[in-house]
Amino acid sequence: MPAQSPPPPPPGRPPGTAEGPQPGPAPAPHGNGAPAGAYGAYGTPGAPGQGAGGAQGTRRGSLRAALGGLTTRGRSFLAAGLAAVVCAYALGQQELLRVGALLAALPLVCVLVLHRTRYRVAAYRRLSPARVPARSEARVRLRMENVSRLPTGLLMLQDRVPYVLGPRPRFMLDRIEPGGRREVSYRVRSDMRGRYPLGPLQLRLTDPFGMCELTSSFSTHDTLTVVPPTETLPAGRTAGETSGLGEGRSRAPALAGDDDVIPRGYRHGDDLRRVHWRSTARYGELMVRREEQPQQPRCTVLLDTRRTAYPGAGPDSPFEWAVAGAASVCLHLLERGYSVRLLTDTGATAPGPDGGGFSADRAGIADTANTAGLLLETLAVVAHSERPDLSGAWEMLRGGAAGREGLLVAFLGGLDEEQTLAVARMRQRAGRAVAFLAAPWSPDAAGPGGAPTGLGSGGAAADPGADGPLRALSEAGWTALPGGPGISVAALWQEAGRTGGAGRE
Repeated sequence: MPAQSPPPPPPGRPPGTAEGPQPGPAPAPHGNGAPAGAYGAYGTPGAPGQGAGGAQGTRRGSLRAALGGLTTRGRSFLAAGLAAVVCAYALGQQELLRVGALLAALPLVCVLVLHRTRYRVAAYRRLSPARVPARSEARVRLRMENVSRLPTGLLMLQDRVPYVLGPRPRFMLDRIEPGGRREVSYRVRSDMRGRYPLGPLQLRLTDPFGMCELTSSFSTHDTLTVVPPTETLPAGRTAGETSGLGEGRSRAPALAGDDDVIPRGYRHGDDLRRVHWRSTARYGELMVRREEQPQQPRCTVLLDTRRTAYPGAGPDSPFEWAVAGAASVCLHLLERGYSVRLLTDTGATAPGPDGGGFSADRAGIADTANTAGLLLETLAVVAHSERPDLSGAWEMLRGGAAGREGLLVAFLGGLDEEQTLAVARMRQRAGRAVAFLAAPWSPDAAGPGGAPTGLGSGGAAADPGADGPLRALSEAGWTALPGGPGISVAALWQEAGRTGGAGRE
Protein backbone atom coordinates (compact mmCIF):
# COMPACT_ATOMS: atom_id res chain seq x y z
CA MET A 1 0.00 0.00 0.00
CA PRO A 2 1.26 3.53 -0.60
CA ALA A 3 2.86 5.26 2.36
CA GLN A 4 0.70 7.85 4.09
CA SER A 5 2.05 11.18 5.25
CA PRO A 6 1.12 12.29 8.76
CA PRO A 7 -1.60 14.97 9.05
CA PRO A 8 -0.58 18.52 9.97
CA PRO A 9 -0.26 18.94 13.75
CA PRO A 10 -2.70 21.11 15.67
CA PRO A 11 -1.48 24.48 17.02
CA GLY A 12 0.77 24.28 20.01
CA ARG A 13 2.34 20.92 19.16
CA PRO A 14 5.91 20.28 17.96
CA PRO A 15 6.23 19.97 14.18
CA GLY A 16 5.82 16.47 12.81
CA THR A 17 3.68 14.97 15.57
CA ALA A 18 0.35 13.22 15.10
CA GLU A 19 -2.41 13.26 17.68
CA GLY A 20 -4.03 10.23 19.33
CA PRO A 21 -6.95 10.06 21.76
CA GLN A 22 -4.82 10.36 24.91
CA PRO A 23 -1.23 11.08 23.86
CA GLY A 24 1.56 11.64 26.29
CA PRO A 25 3.59 14.85 26.15
CA ALA A 26 5.86 14.91 23.12
CA PRO A 27 9.51 15.74 23.79
CA ALA A 28 10.89 18.92 22.32
CA PRO A 29 12.88 18.19 19.19
CA HIS A 30 16.64 18.41 19.49
CA GLY A 31 16.69 20.66 16.44
CA ASN A 32 15.51 20.29 12.88
CA GLY A 33 18.38 20.20 10.44
CA ALA A 34 20.86 19.72 13.26
CA PRO A 35 24.51 19.56 12.21
CA ALA A 36 26.49 16.34 12.18
CA GLY A 37 27.17 15.07 15.66
CA ALA A 38 23.75 16.07 17.07
CA TYR A 39 20.45 14.28 16.81
CA GLY A 40 17.73 16.04 14.89
CA ALA A 41 14.04 15.23 14.77
CA TYR A 42 12.98 14.60 11.22
CA GLY A 43 9.39 13.50 11.60
CA THR A 44 6.86 11.87 13.89
CA PRO A 45 4.10 9.96 12.10
CA GLY A 46 1.15 8.53 13.96
CA ALA A 47 -0.35 5.16 13.30
CA PRO A 48 -1.59 4.93 9.72
CA GLY A 49 -5.03 6.38 9.33
CA GLN A 50 -4.91 8.35 12.62
CA GLY A 51 -5.30 12.08 12.47
CA ALA A 52 -6.69 14.96 14.47
CA GLY A 53 -10.43 15.20 13.88
CA GLY A 54 -10.49 13.13 10.68
CA ALA A 55 -13.70 13.10 8.68
CA GLN A 56 -15.84 9.98 8.30
CA GLY A 57 -14.69 9.56 4.71
CA THR A 58 -11.10 9.68 5.87
CA ARG A 59 -11.76 6.96 8.43
CA ARG A 60 -13.33 4.77 5.78
CA GLY A 61 -10.45 5.32 3.46
CA SER A 62 -8.03 4.46 6.25
CA LEU A 63 -9.93 1.26 6.98
CA ARG A 64 -9.75 0.32 3.31
CA ALA A 65 -6.03 0.99 3.44
CA ALA A 66 -5.76 -1.23 6.49
CA LEU A 67 -7.59 -4.01 4.66
CA GLY A 68 -5.19 -3.52 1.77
CA GLY A 69 -2.33 -4.17 4.21
CA LEU A 70 -3.23 -7.82 4.60
CA THR A 71 -0.19 -10.00 4.13
CA THR A 72 -0.10 -13.20 2.10
CA ARG A 73 -0.74 -15.13 5.30
CA GLY A 74 -3.71 -12.94 6.17
CA ARG A 75 -5.21 -13.21 2.69
CA SER A 76 -4.73 -16.98 2.76
CA PHE A 77 -6.49 -17.28 6.11
CA LEU A 78 -9.34 -15.08 4.88
CA ALA A 79 -9.73 -17.05 1.63
CA ALA A 80 -9.59 -20.39 3.44
CA GLY A 81 -12.16 -19.21 5.98
CA LEU A 82 -14.59 -18.00 3.31
CA ALA A 83 -14.14 -21.23 1.37
CA ALA A 84 -14.78 -23.27 4.51
CA VAL A 85 -17.96 -21.27 5.25
CA VAL A 86 -19.29 -21.85 1.71
CA CYS A 87 -18.50 -25.55 1.91
CA ALA A 88 -20.14 -25.77 5.34
CA TYR A 89 -23.40 -24.34 3.99
CA ALA A 90 -23.24 -26.58 0.94
CA LEU A 91 -22.50 -29.74 2.91
CA GLY A 92 -24.44 -28.88 6.03
CA GLN A 93 -21.40 -29.32 8.29
CA GLN A 94 -21.80 -27.19 11.41
CA GLU A 95 -18.27 -27.90 12.69
CA LEU A 96 -16.74 -26.82 9.39
CA LEU A 97 -18.74 -23.56 9.63
CA ARG A 98 -17.15 -22.77 13.00
CA VAL A 99 -13.66 -23.47 11.65
CA GLY A 100 -14.29 -21.29 8.60
CA ALA A 101 -15.66 -18.44 10.71
CA LEU A 102 -12.58 -18.59 12.93
CA LEU A 103 -10.20 -18.60 9.96
CA ALA A 104 -11.96 -15.65 8.33
CA ALA A 105 -12.35 -13.65 11.53
CA LEU A 106 -8.72 -13.87 12.66
CA PRO A 107 -7.18 -11.64 9.94
CA LEU A 108 -10.12 -9.23 10.15
CA VAL A 109 -9.67 -8.88 13.91
CA CYS A 110 -5.94 -8.26 13.39
CA VAL A 111 -6.74 -5.54 10.84
CA LEU A 112 -9.21 -3.90 13.20
CA VAL A 113 -6.86 -4.02 16.18
CA LEU A 114 -3.95 -2.65 14.15
CA HIS A 115 -6.18 0.03 12.66
CA ARG A 116 -7.37 1.14 16.10
CA THR A 117 -3.88 1.20 17.58
CA ARG A 118 -3.05 4.80 18.38
CA TYR A 119 0.41 5.74 19.53
CA ARG A 120 3.02 8.18 18.41
CA VAL A 121 6.64 7.45 17.60
CA ALA A 122 9.31 10.12 17.18
CA ALA A 123 12.35 9.46 15.03
CA TYR A 124 15.76 11.10 15.12
CA ARG A 125 18.73 10.72 12.81
CA ARG A 126 22.42 11.41 13.29
CA LEU A 127 25.04 11.42 10.52
CA SER A 128 28.63 10.93 11.57
CA PRO A 129 30.12 12.63 9.65
CA ALA A 130 27.71 14.50 7.35
CA ARG A 131 30.56 15.17 4.91
CA VAL A 132 32.72 12.18 4.02
CA PRO A 133 35.40 11.58 1.37
CA ALA A 134 34.66 9.12 -1.41
CA ARG A 135 35.41 5.49 -0.58
CA SER A 136 35.04 6.21 3.14
CA GLU A 137 32.23 5.11 5.42
CA ALA A 138 29.74 7.20 7.33
CA ARG A 139 27.60 5.93 10.19
CA VAL A 140 23.89 6.71 10.37
CA ARG A 141 22.22 6.35 13.76
CA LEU A 142 18.44 6.17 14.11
CA ARG A 143 16.72 6.70 17.42
CA MET A 144 13.04 5.87 17.94
CA GLU A 145 11.10 7.22 20.91
CA ASN A 146 7.61 6.18 21.98
CA VAL A 147 5.96 9.45 23.01
CA SER A 148 2.51 7.96 23.67
CA ARG A 149 1.10 6.26 26.75
CA LEU A 150 0.74 2.90 25.08
CA PRO A 151 3.49 0.37 24.34
CA THR A 152 4.17 -0.29 20.70
CA GLY A 153 3.87 -3.60 18.97
CA LEU A 154 6.31 -5.09 16.51
CA LEU A 155 7.88 -2.34 14.37
CA MET A 156 9.98 -2.68 11.24
CA LEU A 157 12.11 0.29 10.16
CA GLN A 158 13.37 0.78 6.63
CA ASP A 159 15.45 3.80 5.64
CA ARG A 160 15.49 4.84 2.01
CA VAL A 161 19.02 5.24 0.68
CA PRO A 162 20.26 5.59 -2.91
CA TYR A 163 21.52 2.46 -4.61
CA VAL A 164 25.12 3.75 -4.72
CA LEU A 165 25.22 3.88 -0.91
CA GLY A 166 24.33 0.23 -0.48
CA PRO A 167 21.21 -1.85 0.26
CA ARG A 168 18.31 -0.39 2.17
CA PRO A 169 18.78 -1.06 5.89
CA ARG A 170 15.94 -2.82 7.74
CA PHE A 171 15.53 -3.21 11.50
CA MET A 172 13.00 -5.01 13.69
CA LEU A 173 11.98 -3.49 17.03
CA ASP A 174 9.99 -5.86 19.21
CA ARG A 175 8.38 -3.49 21.73
CA ILE A 176 8.96 0.03 22.96
CA GLU A 177 7.50 0.87 26.34
CA PRO A 178 5.79 4.25 26.91
CA GLY A 179 8.48 6.91 27.03
CA GLY A 180 11.11 4.37 25.97
CA ARG A 181 13.63 4.64 23.17
CA ARG A 182 15.62 2.37 20.91
CA GLU A 183 18.69 3.15 18.82
CA VAL A 184 19.98 1.35 15.74
CA SER A 185 22.70 2.22 13.27
CA TYR A 186 24.02 1.31 9.85
CA ARG A 187 26.90 2.30 7.58
CA VAL A 188 26.87 3.83 4.11
CA ARG A 189 29.71 4.10 1.62
CA SER A 190 30.02 5.56 -1.85
CA ASP A 191 32.83 5.41 -4.38
CA MET A 192 31.39 8.39 -6.24
CA ARG A 193 31.21 11.93 -4.94
CA GLY A 194 27.92 13.79 -4.83
CA ARG A 195 25.02 14.63 -2.55
CA TYR A 196 22.76 11.77 -1.58
CA PRO A 197 19.44 11.96 0.29
CA LEU A 198 18.93 9.66 3.25
CA GLY A 199 15.28 8.98 3.98
CA PRO A 200 12.49 9.37 4.46
CA LEU A 201 12.26 6.65 7.07
CA GLN A 202 9.48 4.11 6.63
CA LEU A 203 7.78 2.62 9.67
CA ARG A 204 5.94 -0.66 9.25
CA LEU A 205 3.49 -1.91 11.88
CA THR A 206 2.50 -5.55 12.08
CA ASP A 207 0.36 -7.70 14.35
CA PRO A 208 1.80 -10.61 16.37
CA PHE A 209 0.33 -13.18 13.94
CA GLY A 210 1.72 -11.52 10.82
CA MET A 211 -1.72 -11.13 9.26
CA CYS A 212 -1.53 -7.41 8.47
CA GLU A 213 1.20 -4.84 7.83
CA LEU A 214 0.63 -1.08 7.68
CA THR A 215 3.31 1.31 6.46
CA SER A 216 3.74 4.96 7.34
CA SER A 217 6.49 7.24 6.11
CA PHE A 218 8.16 10.26 7.64
CA SER A 219 8.11 13.38 5.54
CA THR A 220 11.70 14.70 5.60
CA HIS A 221 15.18 13.46 4.85
CA ASP A 222 18.83 14.33 5.46
CA THR A 223 21.64 14.76 2.96
CA LEU A 224 25.01 13.01 2.95
CA THR A 225 27.71 14.88 1.03
CA VAL A 226 30.44 12.71 -0.49
CA VAL A 227 33.41 14.93 -1.35
CA PRO A 228 36.37 14.03 -3.58
CA PRO A 229 39.29 12.34 -1.81
CA THR A 230 42.31 14.54 -1.20
CA GLU A 231 46.02 14.04 -0.69
CA THR A 232 48.34 15.92 1.64
CA LEU A 233 50.77 17.81 -0.58
CA PRO A 234 54.39 18.32 0.47
CA ALA A 235 55.27 21.64 2.06
CA GLY A 236 57.57 24.05 0.29
CA ARG A 237 57.77 27.61 -0.93
CA THR A 238 54.96 28.06 -3.39
CA ALA A 239 55.18 30.07 -6.55
CA GLY A 240 54.22 33.67 -6.10
CA GLU A 241 55.69 33.98 -2.61
CA THR A 242 58.42 36.47 -1.91
CA SER A 243 61.13 35.81 0.59
CA GLY A 244 61.52 37.74 3.79
CA LEU A 245 57.87 38.58 4.41
CA GLY A 246 56.69 35.34 5.97
CA GLU A 247 53.45 33.39 5.58
CA GLY A 248 53.44 33.90 1.85
CA ARG A 249 52.64 37.62 2.11
CA SER A 250 54.08 40.23 -0.18
CA ARG A 251 53.86 43.93 0.54
CA ALA A 252 53.23 46.63 -2.01
CA PRO A 253 53.07 50.42 -1.80
CA ALA A 254 49.56 51.63 -1.12
CA LEU A 255 50.03 55.05 -2.67
CA ALA A 256 51.61 56.55 -5.73
CA GLY A 257 50.98 60.20 -4.84
CA ASP A 258 48.96 62.52 -2.66
CA ASP A 259 45.80 61.79 -4.61
CA ASP A 260 46.09 58.04 -3.95
CA VAL A 261 47.01 58.25 -0.26
CA ILE A 262 45.10 56.03 2.18
CA PRO A 263 45.81 57.62 5.59
CA ARG A 264 45.14 56.18 9.01
CA GLY A 265 45.06 57.59 12.50
CA TYR A 266 48.32 58.40 14.24
CA ARG A 267 49.58 55.73 16.61
CA HIS A 268 52.15 56.07 19.34
CA GLY A 269 55.57 55.39 17.88
CA ASP A 270 54.75 56.43 14.29
CA ASP A 271 57.43 58.45 12.55
CA LEU A 272 56.39 62.11 12.35
CA ARG A 273 57.78 62.22 8.83
CA ARG A 274 54.86 60.02 7.79
CA VAL A 275 52.25 62.55 8.94
CA HIS A 276 49.94 63.49 6.07
CA TRP A 277 49.16 67.12 6.75
CA ARG A 278 46.38 67.50 4.21
CA SER A 279 44.37 64.67 5.81
CA THR A 280 45.26 65.98 9.27
CA ALA A 281 43.74 69.35 8.39
CA ARG A 282 40.65 67.67 6.92
CA TYR A 283 39.91 65.34 9.86
CA GLY A 284 41.21 67.52 12.68
CA GLU A 285 43.56 64.85 14.04
CA LEU A 286 46.98 63.52 13.16
CA MET A 287 46.86 61.19 10.17
CA VAL A 288 49.82 59.22 8.79
CA ARG A 289 50.45 57.68 5.37
CA ARG A 290 49.87 53.96 4.97
CA GLU A 291 53.10 53.39 3.10
CA GLU A 292 52.71 49.68 2.60
CA GLN A 293 50.04 47.08 3.10
CA PRO A 294 50.07 43.29 3.00
CA GLN A 295 48.83 41.57 -0.13
CA GLN A 296 47.32 38.11 0.06
CA PRO A 297 48.72 35.83 -2.63
CA ARG A 298 46.16 34.69 -5.18
CA CYS A 299 45.73 31.44 -7.02
CA THR A 300 43.31 30.30 -9.67
CA VAL A 301 42.69 26.57 -10.01
CA LEU A 302 41.38 25.77 -13.49
CA LEU A 303 39.43 22.52 -13.77
CA ASP A 304 38.69 21.24 -17.25
CA THR A 305 35.25 19.55 -17.15
CA ARG A 306 34.65 18.94 -20.87
CA ARG A 307 33.04 15.56 -21.42
CA THR A 308 34.97 15.01 -24.66
CA ALA A 309 38.29 15.55 -22.90
CA TYR A 310 38.03 12.57 -20.56
CA PRO A 311 37.52 8.96 -21.67
CA GLY A 312 35.67 6.56 -19.44
CA ALA A 313 33.61 7.09 -16.31
CA GLY A 314 33.50 5.88 -12.75
CA PRO A 315 35.60 6.46 -9.63
CA ASP A 316 38.85 5.52 -11.40
CA SER A 317 38.31 7.72 -14.46
CA PRO A 318 40.67 10.56 -15.44
CA PHE A 319 37.97 13.14 -14.70
CA GLU A 320 37.59 12.00 -11.08
CA TRP A 321 41.37 12.11 -10.74
CA ALA A 322 41.37 15.71 -11.97
CA VAL A 323 38.62 16.71 -9.53
CA ALA A 324 40.44 15.07 -6.62
CA GLY A 325 43.69 16.74 -7.67
CA ALA A 326 42.04 20.17 -7.84
CA ALA A 327 40.61 19.61 -4.35
CA SER A 328 44.03 18.64 -2.98
CA VAL A 329 45.71 21.72 -4.45
CA CYS A 330 42.95 24.06 -3.24
CA LEU A 331 43.17 22.76 0.33
CA HIS A 332 46.96 22.93 0.31
CA LEU A 333 46.97 26.55 -0.84
CA LEU A 334 44.25 27.53 1.62
CA GLU A 335 46.40 26.22 4.45
CA ARG A 336 49.24 28.41 3.19
CA GLY A 337 47.07 31.52 3.30
CA TYR A 338 46.21 31.85 -0.38
CA SER A 339 43.03 33.32 -1.78
CA VAL A 340 41.85 30.51 -4.06
CA ARG A 341 39.45 30.88 -6.96
CA LEU A 342 38.03 27.79 -8.65
CA LEU A 343 37.43 28.21 -12.39
CA THR A 344 36.00 25.74 -14.90
CA ASP A 345 36.23 25.57 -18.68
CA THR A 346 32.77 27.13 -18.98
CA GLY A 347 34.01 30.34 -17.37
CA ALA A 348 31.98 29.68 -14.22
CA THR A 349 33.79 30.54 -11.01
CA ALA A 350 33.21 29.34 -7.48
CA PRO A 351 34.05 32.33 -5.28
CA GLY A 352 34.04 32.26 -1.51
CA PRO A 353 31.20 33.43 0.71
CA ASP A 354 32.38 37.05 0.60
CA GLY A 355 32.26 37.16 -3.21
CA GLY A 356 36.02 36.91 -3.62
CA GLY A 357 38.17 33.83 -3.61
CA PHE A 358 38.08 31.14 -0.98
CA SER A 359 40.23 32.51 1.82
CA ALA A 360 40.94 31.34 5.35
CA ASP A 361 43.30 34.07 6.41
CA ARG A 362 41.12 35.98 8.82
CA ALA A 363 39.85 33.68 11.54
CA GLY A 364 42.50 31.03 12.00
CA ILE A 365 42.09 27.26 12.12
CA ALA A 366 38.29 27.19 12.53
CA ASP A 367 37.79 29.44 9.52
CA THR A 368 40.19 27.33 7.47
CA ALA A 369 38.14 24.20 8.19
CA ASN A 370 34.86 25.92 7.30
CA THR A 371 36.27 27.35 4.08
CA ALA A 372 37.78 24.01 3.10
CA GLY A 373 34.43 22.33 3.73
CA LEU A 374 32.63 24.87 1.53
CA LEU A 375 35.12 24.33 -1.28
CA LEU A 376 34.87 20.54 -1.04
CA GLU A 377 31.08 20.71 -1.18
CA THR A 378 31.41 22.77 -4.35
CA LEU A 379 33.68 20.16 -5.92
CA ALA A 380 31.39 17.34 -4.76
CA VAL A 381 28.78 18.31 -7.35
CA VAL A 382 31.02 19.34 -10.26
CA ALA A 383 29.84 17.56 -13.39
CA HIS A 384 30.88 17.29 -17.03
CA SER A 385 30.20 20.19 -19.36
CA GLU A 386 29.21 19.89 -23.01
CA ARG A 387 31.49 22.67 -24.24
CA PRO A 388 33.92 21.70 -27.01
CA ASP A 389 36.73 24.10 -26.00
CA LEU A 390 38.21 26.22 -23.22
CA SER A 391 37.09 29.58 -24.55
CA GLY A 392 34.98 30.33 -21.48
CA ALA A 393 37.95 30.01 -19.14
CA TRP A 394 40.14 32.06 -21.49
CA GLU A 395 37.61 34.89 -21.61
CA MET A 396 37.42 34.95 -17.83
CA LEU A 397 41.20 35.05 -17.43
CA ARG A 398 41.63 37.62 -20.19
CA GLY A 399 39.31 40.01 -18.36
CA GLY A 400 41.91 40.65 -15.63
CA ALA A 401 45.23 42.43 -15.70
CA ALA A 402 48.32 40.47 -16.72
CA GLY A 403 49.76 38.63 -13.75
CA ARG A 404 46.68 39.35 -11.67
CA GLU A 405 45.96 35.66 -11.10
CA GLY A 406 49.30 35.13 -9.36
CA LEU A 407 49.58 31.34 -9.45
CA LEU A 408 47.58 29.43 -12.04
CA VAL A 409 47.17 25.67 -11.58
CA ALA A 410 45.28 23.80 -14.30
CA PHE A 411 43.97 20.23 -14.35
CA LEU A 412 43.30 19.45 -18.01
CA GLY A 413 41.95 16.58 -20.06
CA GLY A 414 42.78 15.78 -23.66
CA LEU A 415 43.87 18.77 -25.75
CA ASP A 416 43.96 19.19 -29.50
CA GLU A 417 46.15 21.75 -31.26
CA GLU A 418 43.67 24.63 -31.01
CA GLN A 419 42.96 24.04 -27.35
CA THR A 420 46.66 23.71 -26.61
CA LEU A 421 47.23 27.18 -28.10
CA ALA A 422 44.40 28.58 -25.97
CA VAL A 423 45.94 27.13 -22.79
CA ALA A 424 49.36 28.45 -23.83
CA ARG A 425 47.91 31.99 -24.04
CA MET A 426 46.60 31.70 -20.48
CA ARG A 427 50.20 31.73 -19.30
CA GLN A 428 50.31 35.46 -19.98
CA ARG A 429 47.65 36.13 -17.35
CA ALA A 430 49.54 34.61 -14.41
CA GLY A 431 52.82 35.01 -12.64
CA ARG A 432 53.37 31.25 -12.47
CA ALA A 433 51.48 28.50 -14.28
CA VAL A 434 51.38 24.75 -13.64
CA ALA A 435 49.39 22.25 -15.71
CA PHE A 436 48.60 18.60 -14.99
CA LEU A 437 47.20 16.58 -17.89
CA ALA A 438 44.91 13.79 -16.75
CA ALA A 439 45.95 11.05 -19.18
CA PRO A 440 44.62 7.50 -18.66
CA TRP A 441 46.99 4.58 -18.22
CA SER A 442 46.46 0.91 -18.80
CA PRO A 443 46.73 -1.64 -15.96
CA ASP A 444 48.69 -3.83 -18.38
CA ALA A 445 51.51 -1.30 -18.16
CA ALA A 446 51.60 -1.35 -14.36
CA GLY A 447 54.80 -2.23 -12.58
CA PRO A 448 55.32 -4.72 -9.75
CA GLY A 449 53.80 -2.43 -7.11
CA GLY A 450 50.75 -1.54 -9.17
CA ALA A 451 52.17 1.82 -10.23
CA PRO A 452 52.40 2.75 -13.90
CA THR A 453 55.64 2.05 -15.65
CA GLY A 454 57.59 4.74 -17.42
CA LEU A 455 57.46 7.10 -14.45
CA GLY A 456 59.44 10.28 -14.68
CA SER A 457 61.19 11.87 -11.74
CA GLY A 458 57.85 13.25 -10.55
CA GLY A 459 56.06 9.88 -10.62
CA ALA A 460 54.02 10.64 -13.77
CA ALA A 461 53.30 8.09 -16.43
CA ALA A 462 54.54 8.95 -19.87
CA ASP A 463 51.62 9.08 -22.30
CA PRO A 464 52.65 9.23 -25.95
CA GLY A 465 49.44 11.07 -26.87
CA ALA A 466 50.20 13.85 -24.41
CA ASP A 467 53.75 14.57 -25.61
CA GLY A 468 52.61 17.22 -28.09
CA PRO A 469 50.52 19.32 -25.66
CA LEU A 470 53.11 18.90 -22.90
CA ARG A 471 55.89 20.14 -25.15
CA ALA A 472 53.85 23.07 -26.44
CA LEU A 473 52.83 24.17 -22.95
CA SER A 474 56.40 23.89 -21.68
CA GLU A 475 57.61 26.10 -24.51
CA ALA A 476 54.92 28.65 -23.59
CA GLY A 477 56.24 28.91 -20.02
CA TRP A 478 54.01 26.38 -18.28
CA THR A 479 55.32 23.71 -15.97
CA ALA A 480 53.41 20.85 -17.59
CA LEU A 481 53.36 17.31 -16.21
CA PRO A 482 51.35 14.23 -17.20
CA GLY A 483 49.10 12.61 -14.62
CA GLY A 484 46.03 10.44 -14.44
CA PRO A 485 44.47 7.60 -12.42
CA GLY A 486 47.03 5.84 -10.28
CA ILE A 487 49.39 8.83 -10.21
CA SER A 488 50.04 10.54 -6.90
CA VAL A 489 49.16 14.22 -6.96
CA ALA A 490 51.62 14.75 -4.11
CA ALA A 491 54.43 13.35 -6.27
CA LEU A 492 53.44 15.59 -9.18
CA TRP A 493 53.31 18.64 -6.92
CA GLN A 494 56.76 17.87 -5.56
CA GLU A 495 58.11 17.44 -9.07
CA ALA A 496 56.56 20.75 -10.14
CA GLY A 497 58.23 22.38 -7.17
CA ARG A 498 61.63 21.01 -8.17
CA THR A 499 61.26 22.33 -11.69
CA GLY A 500 60.32 25.77 -10.37
CA GLY A 501 56.67 25.86 -11.43
CA ALA A 502 54.62 25.10 -8.36
CA GLY A 503 57.04 25.26 -5.51
CA ARG A 504 60.58 26.29 -4.79
CA GLU A 505 62.57 25.56 -1.69
